[in-house]
Amino acid sequence: MNFDVAIVGSGLAGLTVALQLADTHRVAILSKRAMTQGASDWAQGGIAAVLDSGDSHDEHTQDTLVAGAGLCDEEATRFIVEHGREAIQWLIDRGVPFTRDAQAELGFHLTREGGHSRRRIIHAADATGHAVVSTLLQQATQHPNITILEDHFAIDLITSRKMGLPGNRCYGLYVLDDRTGAVHTITATHTVLAAGGAGKVYLYTTNPDTATGDGIAMAWRAGCRVSNMEFIQFHPTCLYHPYAKSFLISEAVRGEGGLLKLPDGTRFMPEHDTRAELAPRDVVARAIDFEMKKRGLDCVYLDITHQPEAFLKEHFPTIHARCLELGIDITREPIPVVPAAHYTCGGVVTDTMGRTDIGGLYAVGETACTGLHGANRLASNSLLECMVIGRAAAADIASQDKAGVPNITLPAWDESRVSDADEEVVVSHNWDELRRMMWNYVGIVRTSKRLERAQHRIVLLREEIAEYYANFRVTTDLLELRNLVEVASLIVDSAYSRHESRGLHFSRDYPEALPKALPTVMQPPAVRKR
Repeated sequence: MNFDVAIVGSGLAGLTVALQLADTHRVAILSKRAMTQGASDWAQGGIAAVLDSGDSHDEHTQDTLVAGAGLCDEEATRFIVEHGREAIQWLIDRGVPFTRDAQAELGFHLTREGGHSRRRIIHAADATGHAVVSTLLQQATQHPNITILEDHFAIDLITSRKMGLPGNRCYGLYVLDDRTGAVHTITATHTVLAAGGAGKVYLYTTNPDTATGDGIAMAWRAGCRVSNMEFIQFHPTCLYHPYAKSFLISEAVRGEGGLLKLPDGTRFMPEHDTRAELAPRDVVARAIDFEMKKRGLDCVYLDITHQPEAFLKEHFPTIHARCLELGIDITREPIPVVPAAHYTCGGVVTDTMGRTDIGGLYAVGETACTGLHGANRLASNSLLECMVIGRAAAADIASQDKAGVPNITLPAWDESRVSDADEEVVVSHNWDELRRMMWNYVGIVRTSKRLERAQHRIVLLREEIAEYYANFRVTTDLLELRNLVEVASLIVDSAYSRHESRGLHFSRDYPEALPKALPTVMQPPAVRKR
């Protein structure tokens, strides 16, 4: 279990780093469940990049900055936008089957989504993430230098500070083999956190069950700064159906003319924003939330029936098929939708090489906060960031001298003072309570009183979880709960400290934006004490 590079996460960010390095490095990819059970594989809409001569880097950058409500890091944004085309070409060269259009300049169909001033979203019908991940995963599986460890849950990072050594470097991590219950020590010259976001901290989310903020929580415990965690993007249109767990209705449906309506067929978005259905996601999500609460509705409706049946089946085959399975024919009737937690805009503070505050430790994808998303992520910029920063991180790792890292024997996992859990109902109860509390108190619209209640409850939950963790052998459910309460605390504390409304953070107590936009940067207690 000794590697040049250990990557926590098997989505687009992790696969990008792995494939960029595998020809010259021994790489391990850790996936806490099956390799395809991450958010990247679920991504429907596509990847935003400047791929047409009528578009420009300046326009894509400006659209991103506008959506980010003044909090985007402009230098990082330009870096990612300007490297978009070469990242897309890398995917095309690897055989990703993007939807073609013979009339288009590059021969690929480009769609438009909310917040974009141009058609610049390259996609594979309405299952882009699956097309990309399955293509790259096949190549990673066949590469002799890549070791894939499925059902392996990363517990904690092993750093020089943790071992009482001088310096500030990561040397590897502890990993639970979920199939055997054994905890292994993995030694790695470089460790990459590509574990995705934290949508499962909320009761309703479009995210897969794996999105429990593991990378963010691990980095925070190790001593990394975390930024902008109050900005949780709620996707406006999650399918509302008792059997449709976490099924997303793509932004591209509105991009192709879908209209949001009340149960009586009345449109409402023009009353909330001049851009109507093509307004940024935070605006649309708040509008839907407002209408539902005002009128006591369970959902609103997204109507795309004006488009021809053949068009819908060609552009949205996955959505059409899934809705039809549930008795909804999107060619003839509107789709019931509700907002749901969708994307974590904040995360572990990194530069444009993916480097964190700890030597040898990188963070890429939704786990990281590069400054691209600011206070609100622009649609389809996330997969772009995964690739551009993933490729940059790989280049930075490849440029470093392997011999420069001391050869250190890492301590084994100590479970000499723990026993098997006697009542696992404690874990399931706290898991449910945490997610309901976050949904009710730290949702789309917030107040200081709700956030104070959330802070108080998190303190009690954290104590219960810490006691359980200290006394019983670790399980996947316990580790996820431990990470979720850490991330919940970061979200609540960040939200409470922001005395304004900006982007995805809307407070009834502070409804106006402050004159100057400043990021929220949280320092771990261990770092503050030094």
